Amino acid sequence: MRPWARLLIVFGVVTPLVGFLAYGFTRDPREIPSPLIGRPAPPFTLPLMDGGEMKLEDLRGKVVFLNFWASWCPPCRAEARLLEASWRRHRGEDVVFLGINMQDREEPARAFLREFDITYSNGIDAGNRIAIDYGIWGIPETFFIDRNGRISYKHIGALDAEIIHAKLEEARQGVVSRREGKGDYRSIQ
Repeated sequence: MRPWARLLIVFGVVTPLVGFLAYGFTRDPREIPSPLIGRPAPPFTLPLMDGGEMKLEDLRGKVVFLNFWASWCPPCRAEARLLEASWRRHRGEDVVFLGINMQDREEPARAFLREFDITYSNGIDAGNRIAIDYGIWGIPETFFIDRNGRISYKHIGALDAEIIHAKLEEARQGVVSRREGKGDYRSIQ
């Protein structure tokens, strides 16, 4: 094979590969859309911190606000009071708030719930099995599940009240968002 032909082959293979990799480095990995939006929520049974357990299938017919969190997570701390206030606002309705603690120890998780006076149900995903099924890659992450058990919206990062109430209403109506949302971290201090 002639040297210029080898050079042409190497150049023809390496240049597109380098270009593809360079393009990949310019992309935000959070831009990979969740394949779960619009699909049935993965089933789970969560041991609750109060000693009971909750099965997702038992919540069919209600809108579920499912929040993955940890006590050491600053954005989780930033949104904690807002989540509790939203739960209290919607408590008498067809809505269930459920917190899933992950990558944490039990005592700090319980201290977090006491500190923020969290009254909605929470449990610990000790083996991160539920988190894996939901494709969690960071926390907080929140899923809104409609009455039929379908994920209508996913939000990465801290939420605000406007998004919570709007997405709960959309889940009530069975509206599925086109894409997930992202929050900006705001300190609680």
